[in-house]
Amino acid sequence: MKAVIYCRVSTNKEEQTTSLARQKDELTKLASQYNVEVVDIIEEKMSGYEIEREGIFHMLDLFSSGKADRLFIQDETRLGRGNTKIALLHQLNKLNIKIYTISQQGEMEISDSDSMVLQIVSIVEEYQRKLHNIKIKRGMNKAIENGYRPEDNLSNIHEAPGRERIKFPIDEVVRLRKNELTFAEIASTLRGMGYNVSKATVHRRFQEYKLEKEQNQS
Repeated sequence: MKAVIYCRVSTNKEEQTTSLARQKDELTKLASQYNVEVVDIIEEKMSGYEIEREGIFHMLDLFSSGKADRLFIQDETRLGRGNTKIALLHQLNKLNIKIYTISQQGEMEISDSDSMVLQIVSIVEEYQRKLHNIKIKRGMNKAIENGYRPEDNLSNIHEAPGRERIKFPIDEVVRLRKNELTFAEIASTLRGMGYNVSKATVHRRFQEYKLEKEQNQS
């Protein structure tokens, strides 16, 4: 097990800086109690209502790339407040990240109200994904009716002129899709790993992978 320690205070006041140091010390001890290897300690001085935090993006990159699978925080408010907290809890849940807190001295149990909101968010997201996939399928079927043959484009793709195909780990894309990340989220993760790819490129390459796999199995 590998963990990220995340510490946050909202201001640069001296007492807040002391709190930051205390969080770091207590969380390091808690991680040690669970025999977890700490791969990074992130400290931030920003409002919990702000989601655009460099530390948060770095933390999500570590989880998305599989470099860590545990998060240690003082309590859920250190992760965020209001809608920001819910959004981050939802994202961490999709990545199957276990969260440990000092306040609960172990794995975090979210409140009933937060749990209900997260369930609603998951249901809405699932239906959005279904609607999106239906739109793609309908569009593809209409194109096929008009004579488009996707297998021809994929089978001859190595002969296509133009710029060189961007290389990135398709196995990582497959793994992240199994964790229910969207193609936009996967593209963002890959860019964080140094691969300059777009959502469209990731989606196209994933479809190529699926088609090739189906052809090999037939």
